[in-house]
Amino acid sequence: MPLLSLEGLVVRYGEIEALHGVSLSLDEGEVVTLLGSNGAGKSTTLRTISGLLKPSAGRVVFDGQTVSGLAPEAIVRRGIAHVPEGRRLFPGLTARENIVLGAASRGRVDSAQLRREADEMFGLFPDIQPFADALGWTLSGGQQQMVAVARGLMAKPRLLLLDEPSLGLAPVIVQKVFAILAEIRRRGTTVLLVEQNARMALSVADRGYVLETGRLVLEGRPKELWANDEVREAYLGGRKAAAEVAGSS
Repeated sequence: MPLLSLEGLVVRYGEIEALHGVSLSLDEGEVVTLLGSNGAGKSTTLRTISGLLKPSAGRVVFDGQTVSGLAPEAIVRRGIAHVPEGRRLFPGLTARENIVLGAASRGRVDSAQLRREADEMFGLFPDIQPFADALGWTLSGGQQQMVAVARGLMAKPRLLLLDEPSLGLAPVIVQKVFAILAEIRRRGTTVLLVEQNARMALSVADRGYVLETGRLVLEGRPKELWANDEVREAYLGGRKAAAEVAGSS
């Protein structure tokens, strides 16, 4: 049984239908990427999974239980953590305080244990360790992104939803973020990744789906997706780059 299944999701913003019967699944331990242009419905899909949006039809099934219709905090408690686009740190809190907030959904946790777990996050994200006591607004974009992912992991999720983790970051920082993502995968956390940088996304993914104006139009493993001429031209920019992705997958 898949860890996550979307079954015929229809999502509307008023009169506008953003998702038209989207169905997909993730097995436990997989990294799956959701590709598509701006406005394709990628972030809407993640927001529906995490309960920030309610589907007009269809359902979200997590670990065999329907979770669509539950409040976002209840979905987090079930084991789904959402790292939204734009990081959304609390600017007046330190990096450590922002990270520790990710454990709020777990109820009462001993403060010494929280400190140990936060230290483990700094071990996973060594670039932000020197800035543990720096306020959120003083951190660079890359540092904020690492804090946001660490905060999501503090919820101890079985499924991590990542929305555009490389957005606005310098290439060297993007490499670091995706190296951490590969380590998260190695530790067994299931990841659904929305990412404009298709090359990087497919370098860490087991499978991918392509959304186009709210409809899933393709799915497959990285090599299979880049064998498609339309995908290659739309998301990677030609044959040479596609061959690089195929060789790294």
